[in-house]
Amino acid sequence: MTPSTAAAPPVDESAAIALGRPAGDLVSGWIARLIDARNWWQVCLLLDVVVLYLASSAALFAAPALGGTASRWIAATFPIVTLLILRARRSPDERLYGSLLDTAAYVVGVVSLAAVMTMAAGSILGGPHQVSLALRLWLFAAVYLGLARGVLLSIRRQAIRTAALGTPTLIVGAGVVGGHIFRRLITEPSYGLRPVGYLDGDPLPSAGLDDEHLPVLGGVDDLAQAVQQTNARHVILAFSSVPDHVLVEKVKECANLGVEVSLVPRLYEQVNERARLDHVGGLPLLTLSPTDPRGWRFSVKHAFDRVFAAVVLVLLAPLMLGCALAVRLTSPGPILFRQRRIGRDGCEFTMLKFRTMRGDPSEAGEADARWAALIRGQASDLGANARQPAPRQVSRTTSVGRVLRTLSMDELPQLFNVLRGDMSVVGPRPERVGYVREFERVVHRYGDRHRVKSGMTGWAQVNGLRGETSIADRVEWDNYYIQNWSLGLDLRIIAMTVSEVLRFRHNAYRRIVGRSRRAR
Repeated sequence: MTPSTAAAPPVDESAAIALGRPAGDLVSGWIARLIDARNWWQVCLLLDVVVLYLASSAALFAAPALGGTASRWIAATFPIVTLLILRARRSPDERLYGSLLDTAAYVVGVVSLAAVMTMAAGSILGGPHQVSLALRLWLFAAVYLGLARGVLLSIRRQAIRTAALGTPTLIVGAGVVGGHIFRRLITEPSYGLRPVGYLDGDPLPSAGLDDEHLPVLGGVDDLAQAVQQTNARHVILAFSSVPDHVLVEKVKECANLGVEVSLVPRLYEQVNERARLDHVGGLPLLTLSPTDPRGWRFSVKHAFDRVFAAVVLVLLAPLMLGCALAVRLTSPGPILFRQRRIGRDGCEFTMLKFRTMRGDPSEAGEADARWAALIRGQASDLGANARQPAPRQVSRTTSVGRVLRTLSMDELPQLFNVLRGDMSVVGPRPERVGYVREFERVVHRYGDRHRVKSGMTGWAQVNGLRGETSIADRVEWDNYYIQNWSLGLDLRIIAMTVSEVLRFRHNAYRRIVGRSRRAR
């Protein structure tokens, strides 16, 4: 690191202003303030009130037989109870990256609890049809509120992807962790945080900041000035050489400036969503709950895997038979391609796919040329950013194989691997034997992904990390999945995978139709 006595780089006021203030007219500025997290909850509250009373009115007046004084009072009170429960529980929409599935589950849970309380109130007040009224209120509120919240979340997510509408964000700590945060926020604009500068009086040169085009706007003592110049509304505390007692004062300063603060915790690699926050006196105590891949929860997961694989195999038997016949009739060679892969605890197994290339491919012939080039050293930095594509070999993919790969149907035989216990439905994608040894040597925490069974699909794949993407990024997403595993996360990944496959199928159909029209 540079000496701590070195003067902080001067603040480039013009550059900071250009980075920090949204481009566009007053409308863009108004929209940016509207979707800001500090104001967005008011928009959600207004929408919740309107939608819940519409749902309550529809439930009451759609069935005149349920009328009566008691019913009208219950219908009028139901939205208030639902709103109180909504405000008492943390909404998944408050996260940086809200999920439509999480939002739907949250809405159904809140409305269900409100409906149960409505039934209890109806029993106390007496009167006919109270259970029927509660069920109608539950149905209308779940549908209305779920759709409204989903539409609102989609609109906000799409809006914050625009650079001009993202929240200007300062990163305190121009080191490895700060640089990592910057790259994540740039590659994933859906988080809604737009980095505008670092604050660090002692930046780390080895972090590669010169290549990132994000200025160091001074040290932490320049916080107020940097906030004013960049119009920053969010500050992220990454690791830096600044003492903690100084950062505590800066957090207070952010509160006075009306700036939201986030921080990367120490030992962040071991912190997951099951961590429990307690207090010993006035001292917060974070209790870690590491994932146990050999515990009873994973036994339930593996049982679910086999049941799921058996059911899907039965349902997709005609489709798989058609794929097998297409492979057999269109090119010579075996129907299935077999390849040795590395799975749980570093054990080898034979993974199955429908053959998509001409002839009888060996492991070397089927191997992806990109990975082979990386192993030979054609990529300069495999561990940090393995994004360099290698020269392509002449494609031996068949026409049927190209369709199977586009629609991911070449992976269907792996259901037999799941049924045998070699793989899981969801988990890190398995890699070839020779490449695993090299990746373990050069990619940080690569071996940690072998704590669980390999999967047909995974958290990295549904987040776009497939094909020619960074190995280090895949490892990060795979280890996140392991650390935060739950059956609900598995179901979410399965739903996202189905959505991705259907989207690819739609795009492939459009390409085929487009080619046929051009041929006319």
